[in-house]
Amino acid sequence: MTASDLDQLIEMGFERERAELAVSKTGSLNDAIEWLEANQDKSIEEIRAESTKSPESEEGPQLKEGEEARSLVCNECGKKFRSHAQAEFHASKTQHVDFSESTEEIAPLTEEQKKQKLQELREKLAAKRAAQAEQDKIDQKRNEEIRRKSTKESLDIREELQRKEQMKEAAKRRQEKKEEAEARARIKAKIEADKEERRRKAEQERAARAGQAPPPQPAPAPTTSGPVTSKPASAYTETRLRFQTEKGNIMKTFPVDTTLFEVAAALNSETGLEIQSFTQNFPRKVFDAEYFGETLKELGLVPSASLIAK
Repeated sequence: MTASDLDQLIEMGFERERAELAVSKTGSLNDAIEWLEANQDKSIEEIRAESTKSPESEEGPQLKEGEEARSLVCNECGKKFRSHAQAEFHASKTQHVDFSESTEEIAPLTEEQKKQKLQELREKLAAKRAAQAEQDKIDQKRNEEIRRKSTKESLDIREELQRKEQMKEAAKRRQEKKEEAEARARIKAKIEADKEERRRKAEQERAARAGQAPPPQPAPAPTTSGPVTSKPASAYTETRLRFQTEKGNIMKTFPVDTTLFEVAAALNSETGLEIQSFTQNFPRKVFDAEYFGETLKELGLVPSASLIAK
């Protein structure tokens, strides 16, 4: 090969050191590029180490006395080579090991043939690089899809954990409020009972001092019989709610101590809608996120109510 062939390899984008090795191991521009492509995944050190190994022994018919070897021929496929370097390159690609010397001289390529070969090789190299670039785009797109999916799954898991934590906190606050209300009711009942007991004793003492009979004990509160026509909201344990949503009207029944946050979570689970607020028309009131920690009973949505979910 000529110095211009080496320059052409460098102009095509090959590293100088690899191009020089290709020049030293082959006898034509075509073989040099094929050698470079065949060894593109090997390091310079690996290539140099392979170069120090002894070449395969040449087999096949020997030349007659006085004949001069002008080429090498592969006895396994019949291909002819101008130099040992070309034969070694062919052996590295095909694993063929049976070569012999030949007196036939291989005519060098003409300038026109060289140009044609170079153009073919450039087109081949460009097509290979274009295919690799397209594959890189496909790999990049696939990796991006995997990354987005992984990110979405992580966000969904985080949101679900946050939702469960919020529900747990809401249930804890609801239980604390319930326990506080029960404690206040017990204290109030105890105070009232103590007051009543002191009043009764005072009346008995006054009657005793005046020589009168003690006043009669108050009769227990009468119980009503027959069907109950109405009862206070505090007596209900459940409430029936009608929701107007983007996906139509929904009727659901909840315990009165359910928080508005839990109601929104239940609608989200059933319809997939992210509820940000509820609106009540009569009386007009908007329950936004500020009210989500309160129960339906505390918000006055008992025993029934109609809400617009947004």
